[in-house]
Amino acid sequence: MIHWGADALPKPRKMSFVIAAPASGSGKTTITLGLLRAISRMRPVRAAKSGPDYIDPQFHAAACGARCVNLDAWAMTPERIAALAAGETPLIIEGAMGLFDGAPPDGKGATADLARILGLPVVLVIDAGRMAGSVAALAQGFINHDPRVNIAGVILNNVGSARHEAMLRRALGDIRIFGAVPRRPDLAQPSRHLGLVQAVERPDLEAYLDAAADLIAGTVDLGALLQLHPARLPARTANRCTPPAQNIAIARDAAFAFCYPHMIADWHNAGANLSFFSPLANEPAPAADFIYLPGGYPELHAGRLAANMCFLDSLRQSGAQIYGECGGYMVLGQTITDADGQSHTMAGLLGLETSFASRKLHLGYRTLQATQGPMRGSWAGHEFHYATTRKARGTPLFDAKDAEGTALTPMGLVNGNVSGSFAHVIDAALRPLQV
Repeated sequence: MIHWGADALPKPRKMSFVIAAPASGSGKTTITLGLLRAISRMRPVRAAKSGPDYIDPQFHAAACGARCVNLDAWAMTPERIAALAAGETPLIIEGAMGLFDGAPPDGKGATADLARILGLPVVLVIDAGRMAGSVAALAQGFINHDPRVNIAGVILNNVGSARHEAMLRRALGDIRIFGAVPRRPDLAQPSRHLGLVQAVERPDLEAYLDAAADLIAGTVDLGALLQLHPARLPARTANRCTPPAQNIAIARDAAFAFCYPHMIADWHNAGANLSFFSPLANEPAPAADFIYLPGGYPELHAGRLAANMCFLDSLRQSGAQIYGECGGYMVLGQTITDADGQSHTMAGLLGLETSFASRKLHLGYRTLQATQGPMRGSWAGHEFHYATTRKARGTPLFDAKDAEGTALTPMGLVNGNVSGSFAHVIDAALRPLQV
């Protein structure tokens, strides 16, 4: 194994690749974070996340010190994806689920789609903890499944011993192995019902990232990875989302952390004035034309939010357009019932009551159409929550379809200047994906 010092690193044209896996739970997030932190010690590096994930990008940004964007091959045009991925700084993209897993009916939006759109090589993370010779059949199956996807090699994860590693290497033969990472239960990340516990909630985050980086630097050939680069450079023109108003106030803290950075960047780049405030700190919404409450975990802070009258009254007294997504939508309602069955009074601006006392998963891509409210038009979005709706009275905000084009019950509510839904808007509705 070659270990590269900062001065000995090769200088290829922009290094970029995708970290993917055969299935969820293979360890690709931990390996991605370790790679980002290890490489960032030597040179600047950026990160991106495949799909609509809100939490992994927070960890990516902390690991490499640069903003992480979402690249969504279901909700975004190839041009938008290429524009977000463009830049002189090397890019590492973490995939979602298995490499070829996407939305029904045809798997559109899979990590493999991103690799094809951007012409990027794929490094496959294989959880080898419970296999030996079978690793070859798994790797060969993925390598040969789609010739348009360039799987450059593998990183073996959860390797039990030097003997185990030798067995795996013999079985893989000529398949390129970028590293063999030993089993490290202490690096397992705590989770919650929407994924990982948020980065801002981990006081040990820096120590965790450094430990992951030390592990990766000692077991993975960083020099070989730094020589991976795109096979081609796609066009960089992109569609942009028009800001809903000139002056926009955005809630931002541990309860309202799930918003897509490309949307905020679009608004800023179009000349909108952005201000941020913390409902958990009982800050009032700043004077604005549009108040945006993103998603997050308000159910974990419902008692505190219910007591923050300065925040809630600023919403009740505002004449601005107010829009909430998922968690923000719930806060605009009348009550949230937490997992213990306790009801907490919210802003009361929508005829909505939600509960986590009895949970039900709602998950999937959505196409959305609004004819009123600040989000008029057609949108691609995503729904992911466990809240149940006890009551929803009023005019729906969106007509909605799922990823297969099946009509759903209209989503959300609009009441005068206040609106919201459980959907997270990702981008303007797009033409069919061409890959």
